[in-house]
Amino acid sequence: MKNKGISLKRLIKSFGYAFNGLRLMIIQEQNAKLHLLAVLLVVVAGLYFQLLAFEWIVVIIVSGSVLAAEAFNTSIEALSNAISPEFDKKIKHVKDFAAGAVLIVSLTSVIVGLVIFVPKIIAMFG
Repeated sequence: MKNKGISLKRLIKSFGYAFNGLRLMIIQEQNAKLHLLAVLLVVVAGLYFQLLAFEWIVVIIVSGSVLAAEAFNTSIEALSNAISPEFDKKIKHVKDFAAGAVLIVSLTSVIVGLVIFVPKIIAMFG
């Protein structure tokens, strides 16, 4: 394949495809909407509690990880459905594995959130 070099036009198009993918995921996927709502609530809480820079870094990393995991899961489900619209036990396992990955990242982010926010909530009432 010939190297076409760097092209601003191709770069802009690729970002357009990526943003369209995010838009479709948020519009079509219930769990993506829930994850996005959770991220927004965490950002509001972070602003309220005036998180330190390193706390924001951690919140941003785990939030981005959850949304990225959801995007991978959505991609795997869509591709699986396109390949095998009828029920297939192996495809179901693939989808379950991907959903399990999202669950792992989500639970990890909840634990991180508890570590960051619970002491601040206790201090607020203590």
